[in-house]
Amino acid sequence: MMRALHTAATGMIGMQTQVDTTSNNIANVNTIGYKKQRAEFADLFYQAMQYAGTSTSETTIAPTGIEIGLGVRPIAIAKHFSQGNPKETENNLDVAIMGRGFFQVELPDGTIAYTRNGSFKLDNEGNIVNSEGYTLIPNITIPEDATQINIGTDGTISVVQANSTELNTLGQIETTIFINPAGLHSLGDNLYINTNASGEPINGIPGNEGFGMLRQGFIEMSNVKLVEEMTDLITGQRAYEANSKTIQTADSMLQTVNALKR
Repeated sequence: MMRALHTAATGMIGMQTQVDTTSNNIANVNTIGYKKQRAEFADLFYQAMQYAGTSTSETTIAPTGIEIGLGVRPIAIAKHFSQGNPKETENNLDVAIMGRGFFQVELPDGTIAYTRNGSFKLDNEGNIVNSEGYTLIPNITIPEDATQINIGTDGTISVVQANSTELNTLGQIETTIFINPAGLHSLGDNLYINTNASGEPINGIPGNEGFGMLRQGFIEMSNVKLVEEMTDLITGQRAYEANSKTIQTADSMLQTVNALKR
């Protein structure tokens, strides 16, 4: 059987992975805090018909070899944590991280998850939670009579309560950074958990060295650029078509061989 059939098949599978990844980026173009992904590939091993450096005479060697590649395979889908565009919302509980860092939320099973989505709300007890109801860590409770909520660039939360004009500091939002954020495991719902690849979480105060500052009244939009994604989509589609043509060509050559006996 011709190698081209199997080689082109790996190409079609690889391009399908690229199109799947690109389509997910496009689908999340308006997802708050979403970070785009990119499919990465590597060539498969080679069948060596002749090695470079093989002696061709007593005094000469072959400067190149004969190595036939056997296709391609996906090796990673990398996350890119570049800054998304901030969008003003005028909501006091919307907070964007400008720079490195993640918010911490507690899942129902007690696991700490990490997110760039700073669209927060209050639950029925005044706790600051995300859209799924997961509590922001450290837990901060807003009094019922709060008439104004202020969140500083360093994460300090203070409120003005009824019948008062003074600011009452309630606590401080901490953010978390990782040595290798691309190694985080995606849970969906804009949430990540750490892995051995990401390294251990490093908690700190927003604005300190290595930690991004907070901006109240803003959310961070997706860092997906539609023009780039559409270009990647077209490239993946054409490469998929080219590989399918390779299979058709290999099949046509096999038909020619089969017809020799007639």
